[in-house]
Amino acid sequence: MLMVTFGPMQPTHPPIGLALARVARVVSRGFDEGLAHVGGSLPVWLVLLNLKIRPAANQRELAAAIGIREATLTHHLNAMEADGLLIRRRSETNRRIHEVTLTDKGEEAFLRLREAAVAYDAQLRDGLSAREVAELAALLERLAANARLRVDNEPAWAGLAEADA
Repeated sequence: MLMVTFGPMQPTHPPIGLALARVARVVSRGFDEGLAHVGGSLPVWLVLLNLKIRPAANQRELAAAIGIREATLTHHLNAMEADGLLIRRRSETNRRIHEVTLTDKGEEAFLRLREAAVAYDAQLRDGLSAREVAELAALLERLAANARLRVDNEPAWAGLAEADA
């Protein structure tokens, strides 16, 4: 295990940020593999999930909810529309706005990906008590606050699909 020293100080515990980054990569890779196994990806899951939360959302609202740029979202929506998962229509009240809705195929994809997400969450919780899960959530919130992130104003998934741009 990596031990860090700073000048004349004695070795300390491994940096928490490095440990967290390593665990985040492992967890993220496992989640990506679970979604891919059922024909999905993280960006597709995030779009489908947000369309279930906000049916008939417009592209600007959807990009903000997911935490990605509109151009990045457009890239994902183009592919998803080509796959028949969603439909984009111009708003009747504002022709500059595109409303996005799920198709029946998109609804089916959402159910498949939701099942994979729930299964992976159960895998991660294996051996953890409800109290430990609550403590972990609280600790992660504190780490985020310590890192000066705006967790109160951003969804937990904000920015996750941006790396695929």
